Amino acid sequence: MRKAKPKKRIILPDPIFNEVMVTRFVNHLMYDGKKSTAYTIFYSALENVKSKLPNEEKEPLEIWKKALENVAPQVEVKSRRVGGATFQVPTEIRPERKESISMKNLIIFARKRAGRSMADKLAAEIADAYNNQGGAFKRKEDMHRMAEANRAFAHFRF
Repeated sequence: MRKAKPKKRIILPDPIFNEVMVTRFVNHLMYDGKKSTAYTIFYSALENVKSKLPNEEKEPLEIWKKALENVAPQVEVKSRRVGGATFQVPTEIRPERKESISMKNLIIFARKRAGRSMADKLAAEIADAYNNQGGAFKRKEDMHRMAEANRAFAHFRF
């Protein structure tokens, strides 16, 4: 690269749980700079998760973290051009990207769900991800399956 790597921006923790991860999730969830709306959606989604999984002894935040962990992919495929052919090369994902992908997938599939409010849809997707189900978990499984299918091209790793 010609230029130096850009500086990492410092993200402040959220007001209730004092977690940077929550703020990062809310930033992904946010539309048009409406951060307070995104926080409202997230916190009410956690309340809904608490009511959806009453027999669970964990806190809603821990359920959310476990759900993110369940939908975080370990490997992904990247297109690599060798000669005239394009190969799908499986590569491991670094931890920050893994976290980011899991958050984005959770939000994408929550938005696709049928439901009344975004908080309800997000709560349902979090509950499904916690139980190793739902769209975001399926996306992770598909990613892993694709990487496994293209394992023969792993020597093209860059």
